[in-house]
Amino acid sequence: MSTQAASPHGGPQTVRATGDADPHETPETATTTAILFPGQGSQTAEMRELVARVRPDLLTAVIEMVGEDPFPRADDGTNFAQPAIFCASLAGWASIGSPVAELMAGHSLGELGALVAAGAVDERDALALVTLRGKLMYESGLRAGDGSMVAVIGPGAADHAQEIADASQLTVANDNSPMQIVLSGAKANIPSGIDVAKALGLRAMELDVTGAFHSPMMAAAVPEFERALAEVEFREPVTTVISAVTARPFSDPRRELADALTHPVRWREVMLTIHELGARRFVDVGPGRVLTGLAKRTLKDVELVNA
Repeated sequence: MSTQAASPHGGPQTVRATGDADPHETPETATTTAILFPGQGSQTAEMRELVARVRPDLLTAVIEMVGEDPFPRADDGTNFAQPAIFCASLAGWASIGSPVAELMAGHSLGELGALVAAGAVDERDALALVTLRGKLMYESGLRAGDGSMVAVIGPGAADHAQEIADASQLTVANDNSPMQIVLSGAKANIPSGIDVAKALGLRAMELDVTGAFHSPMMAAAVPEFERALAEVEFREPVTTVISAVTARPFSDPRRELADALTHPVRWREVMLTIHELGARRFVDVGPGRVLTGLAKRTLKDVELVNA
């Protein structure tokens, strides 16, 4: 689950919005590039049109796998949002020429898009996994019944993440940037998390979600997802893909993708790792601009491009 932070990270930056930099520029002619695939919460009203125009075959495939068109219902739950966003991200990547950059990463479900782009998993296998993942997470949230999430935003939010979680009996679900975290847990504990965050001078708001994602409350979704992962062939990626669970290059994608259901998304650490590995140009394939927004609040002196 990713959300847009409201205030930029301080300090000078080289930031170029869509139209100022050419997303078709290849890594061979650019500085070291990282391509980013977004996750839940990045959906836009235009993403279906992009898929229909750029990857109509994917639109046909996702409608068949989901059993209906997921795009009009992307705001209704993970069972629709995740396959729709996955297809839109691959269409966004295709729209800039399907480049293979030196580094790739995906936020939560975006990890599967990054692994497809790196040649580590077949596209249709990944679509089937994403479709199942969204369904299992939705059903797990409904079964748990009382799960929810709260976004905490403001200077120093990441520094206080564990403190707020411990004080309110919540779990850190997303470490998105120095200024934005998301906590998961029982709905009854959300007000306490909001109060603790506000007492620290931070803004906090409960998210409109159907479960406590990226927390132990998603455990019921794991066994079936593990069985599906075991049936899929994974290959050595042709480029480096960073796991959002470990903030290191993928070493065991089946294990790391299964762990992603119940473990936090360490996106701030992913950005720092990619930067340490030399990336100075970050391309968010979309949909939306969530990931370039988070990168802007985490890194300085980098070029940010939206597909």
